Amino acid sequence: MAEDETTLLWRPVGPEELELLRQAGWRASPPRLPGQPIFYPVLNEEYAIKIARDWNVPASGAGYVTRVRSQFTARYPVRQVGGQTILELWIPAEDLDELNANIVGMIEVVHEFHGRQQTGPDAGHKPPA
Repeated sequence: MAEDETTLLWRPVGPEELELLRQAGWRASPPRLPGQPIFYPVLNEEYAIKIARDWNVPASGAGYVTRVRSQFTARYPVRQVGGQTILELWIPAEDLDELNANIVGMIEVVHEFHGRQQTGPDAGHKPPA
């Protein structure tokens, strides 16, 4: 893939990271915390849903799936970390500012989970138009 092509990235997040995305105007992922040397966007919506629902909800009471397009992913190999559709990019934390600078459009919330309740893209957490 050429560096100027875009890649659709999915990111499962909990409430704290969602608030940081909101504070950034839905245009940047927040910096990694100490001890988090890698940023892990995923390449499959179903995998992102599974993480948000099965990991984020039990850990923090809510899980969200975000999506964004970026022009900054060609240099990173796709990592298959489980089954055939369990695909991630492993982006070093020090590259996150460059990734954010190459976001095309805005970060969108496309799924929201609370306990056993799921809502879709009309859940009220979408960035402003």
